[in-house]
Amino acid sequence: MNFTNKDIMDLRAKTGVGMMDCKKALIEADGDMDKAVDILREKGMATSAKRAGKIASQGIVDAYGKDGVYALVEVNCESDFVAKGDQFKAFVREIAQYIVDAAPASVEDVAAAKADLLNETVAKIGEKIVVRRFERYVAADGAAVSSYIHMGGKIGVMVETVGASDEVAHDIALQIAAANPDYVTIAEVPADRVEKEKEILKVQALNEDKPKPMNIIEKMIEGRIHKFYKEVCLLEQPFVKDQDKSVGAYLKANGGAKVNRFVRFTMGEGLEKKEENLANEVEEQIAKAKAGK
Repeated sequence: MNFTNKDIMDLRAKTGVGMMDCKKALIEADGDMDKAVDILREKGMATSAKRAGKIASQGIVDAYGKDGVYALVEVNCESDFVAKGDQFKAFVREIAQYIVDAAPASVEDVAAAKADLLNETVAKIGEKIVVRRFERYVAADGAAVSSYIHMGGKIGVMVETVGASDEVAHDIALQIAAANPDYVTIAEVPADRVEKEKEILKVQALNEDKPKPMNIIEKMIEGRIHKFYKEVCLLEQPFVKDQDKSVGAYLKANGGAKVNRFVRFTMGEGLEKKEENLANEVEEQIAKAKAGK
């Protein structure tokens, strides 16, 4: 067996499918997690096309911009208490400002340049701090960049638009935060992803109780691919403030504004959360309090 019980639990978390079915899928996939997800989807058990992973670590996402340069950054710490503190927030903002000003090439460069500040903040806060990722935009000619931070840093969005008012740009940032698209337009979706989706939809149709002619199956696939585009492409998604129109229609109705690009961070996505026994955690806090006396 090329997988563990933890792999079964992870697959269940990703798909919402029962443990036994997850185990069977992993056996069939020879332990390959992505293949097991596809197997469950082909059987109609798992419907999600995204591999969001677990949102587990603590920290915040922050955005900062000046003079046409903008940054979206995620910084992680160990506890939600620290993440909500002013000292940690100030540290994250200083990191975002540095990214805007210095244009570092990687998080390693950021950590190296800000090593003294990082070590000082860790010493004061008493927790490990990691600058996990960032995106830096320099606004194109005639374009503007907007940002939106949701739930105190749980989700962050940065979007570059052309011909959009502040209100429209804000609405688009809200849309991205709420609906989590992967692409702006259908044309941006990689051909191999479309073909893979069509293959999964074909297997789903063939596995249905009542067999259908292939020409009917092909029409079903085209209809379902359209639904897939409405999930992953920003301009095809139903507009969050008016579900009767698409985002593309909303932009057209507002002077033909365009979206060049966007980035969306969900704090902690893909990271594992440290599991702690509650009693042990309480004892640890008591010990820290006694040591501080």
